[in-house]
Amino acid sequence: MKKTAAFLSLGCKVNSYETEAMRTMFETAGYDIVDFKEQADVYVVNTCTVTNIADRKSRQMLHQAKKRNPEAVIAAVGCYVQAAEEALMEDSSVDIVLGNNKKSDIVALVERYMESREKEELITDIGEEQEYEALSVSTTTEKTRAFVKIQDGCNRFCSYCIIPYVRGRVRSRKEEDILSEIKQLAEKGYKEIVFTGIHISSYGTDWNLEVVKNPDRMPLADLIVKVAQIEEIERIRLGSLEPGIITEKFVQVIAGVKQFCPHFHLSLQSGSDTVLHRMNRKYTSDEFFQKVLLIKEYFDLPSFTTDVIVGFPGETDKEFEETKHFVQKIGFSHIHVFKYSKRAGTRAADMPDQIPEDIKNNRSDELIAVSETMSQEYKTLFMGRIEKILVEEETEVKGKIYQIGHNERYLRLAVEDSRDLTNSVVKARVCKRLTDEILLCEITN
Repeated sequence: MKKTAAFLSLGCKVNSYETEAMRTMFETAGYDIVDFKEQADVYVVNTCTVTNIADRKSRQMLHQAKKRNPEAVIAAVGCYVQAAEEALMEDSSVDIVLGNNKKSDIVALVERYMESREKEELITDIGEEQEYEALSVSTTTEKTRAFVKIQDGCNRFCSYCIIPYVRGRVRSRKEEDILSEIKQLAEKGYKEIVFTGIHISSYGTDWNLEVVKNPDRMPLADLIVKVAQIEEIERIRLGSLEPGIITEKFVQVIAGVKQFCPHFHLSLQSGSDTVLHRMNRKYTSDEFFQKVLLIKEYFDLPSFTTDVIVGFPGETDKEFEETKHFVQKIGFSHIHVFKYSKRAGTRAADMPDQIPEDIKNNRSDELIAVSETMSQEYKTLFMGRIEKILVEEETEVKGKIYQIGHNERYLRLAVEDSRDLTNSVVKARVCKRLTDEILLCEITN
């Protein structure tokens, strides 16, 4: 009888990609894959440590798996492992402790543990790692959109962030490996590719000094151009970008790629220059604004989304108001609002003037309301326009069947149609709101 394995991915899209890669490894080794809520012989939890809450969730899921099947092999892998090695080595619910940049060894460690029943550990000094770990996927749980990891690590060291300490320095994936994987995904029918990584703006900057010093070398833009040459790929989307990568030459190049989606997730974190300085961000609010203006010169109605942290240590009422006014000035189509969470091991955790939870909650609520207003205003701009929808699912809304997907700018659009149009691109005219989140369209010829 085949052994079974179950997987759980916590945190970011990079973790999701790596979990898919590990799932593929186990399938290749002859395991049947089952849902994490079912009983399995092996449970793999790809952990997250971005906040203390993420740490707690990681521990809970590991313990939950052990309770579900006390005889199962429980493998803790990833970021929380890298940050909490000693605690996990002492945790009787965990059998395998596997750090970052070593996930390709997961099957071998599980097989070895099954023979010896002795706890396995493989964690390296992630700050010394210089090679990108070769992981790949041939399919994903998504039906139409495939996330492709192009780099790992970060060199920025923002004062609130633990990630450089658990993911290490920037390590870029070989271009030929990325293109090979995307060709395989295209053959499987995926039409949209999303580049993901810990800090994709730094893609290729670790290869050699020529890339860093030569302004004509733009590894990320070059990669976009090459992916666009794969015939079956109809959309190329980027994950989170740092404002620094937005130069006129970069924007010129990507604007010339018809498959490129003008949806820019530009990481802001704060609209106050004094807060940005304390965060150790490498730009001012005005520099950020100039990047937005540059993008608008080359793209029609580009979508700007972002992340903002409220309640950062020392954030005054005035600084919060600066942030609120700045995001309104930009006109984001969506803001991911995060309440600052103290993270042990970061500089911000030891900063004075930590903000009380009730103030964080109030500021979060206020900024979310601003975000929702801007989102509705942005959607209004699309009324009457003909848009391309990559259909992702069939859903019943208010008793009717709709085909729902996204346009290039990542707006959710729907057409009323009983045919299953999943993974097809349809042209439709936006006519009205179906819900607060979804715009209703009529298919055009």
